[in-house]
Amino acid sequence: MIDHTGIGVADVARSAVFYDAALGALGLRRVMELPEGNGSDGIGYGVGFPVFWIDRFHPHSVKQHTAFAARSRAEVDAFHAAAVKAGGTDNGSPGLRDTAKGYPPGYYAAFVLDPDGNNMEAVYRGG
Repeated sequence: MIDHTGIGVADVARSAVFYDAALGALGLRRVMELPEGNGSDGIGYGVGFPVFWIDRFHPHSVKQHTAFAARSRAEVDAFHAAAVKAGGTDNGSPGLRDTAKGYPPGYYAAFVLDPDGNNMEAVYRGG
């Protein structure tokens, strides 16, 4: 079980615009911020504690993939719309994924590239 994770970004302020919108659509918000100027400034997103970090401490632009759990298909749709509106690049519109391509039945997801090219996903497994 993972407690928290994160990725490096080139520009925390620029990426925060994207993540505030995209993760906000999934009910996550900024819950912690590291001070700027020490080379490791970052923002932790979550509900009660940070579960996903963006920061300048870790390498950026390494094309990582992170999938966030959504509570409904509507949340997946909202994630995609908010992420694209906030400057993300569509990398797979919301919809059921093809079981012939290895996805389990009922896998409803959307994919968006963040400002550093990381592939962010929202997935609802409820059918």
